[in-house]
Amino acid sequence: MKMYGYWRSGTSFRVRVALALKGLRVETIPINLLEGAHRKLDYLAINPSGAVPTLVLDDGSPLAQSPAIIEYLEERFPEPPLMPAGAKARARVRHLAGSIAMDIHPLQNLRVLKYLKRELEQPQDTINEWVGRWISDGFAALEAELGRDDARGDFCFGGKAGVVECYLLPQLYTARRFDVDLTPYPGLLAAEAATLALPGVEGATPDAQPDAASK
Repeated sequence: MKMYGYWRSGTSFRVRVALALKGLRVETIPINLLEGAHRKLDYLAINPSGAVPTLVLDDGSPLAQSPAIIEYLEERFPEPPLMPAGAKARARVRHLAGSIAMDIHPLQNLRVLKYLKRELEQPQDTINEWVGRWISDGFAALEAELGRDDARGDFCFGGKAGVVECYLLPQLYTARRFDVDLTPYPGLLAAEAATLALPGVEGATPDAQPDAASK
């Protein structure tokens, strides 16, 4: 398999964490979003949306959208699992991951920030305030949700890293980029630290990617 992605893309980061937790290796093909590589015809032929990441399977089939890619990896390579057993527990994990994927991330996606800066001509301080507001609101709710699970240990659910951590680590990375105060979220920080200590996960972080020099 090979994956087209961008080193600082949160959605690419999600998939890299999933691959690391499953001990899978893929060929990485950088797509520089700042230089518009995602709009070039050769990439659009693979993923017409121009978004990253795209995972191309060994048979040449492309898979797009990080939730779909992570679900594919879970079904195709079930061990070690990223989802718990049981419908109720799996729904709980989807709830936690979805709160990041749907309530936080879309409001500070790169194209949203570009629109605020270019079309709406907002200064960077206002953009930073925008990002910080929605991340903080989302993290406050997520931190409260973690407090409901007695068996989570240092992780978000069930005592081990899984799908929720795949979404959490990129969002914390983005929060730091915009100087969001993370001290009110000790549960989230504990889950991050515990996940980063696992084999291979540090290598999934943005600064460890070969195209990080493009920053």
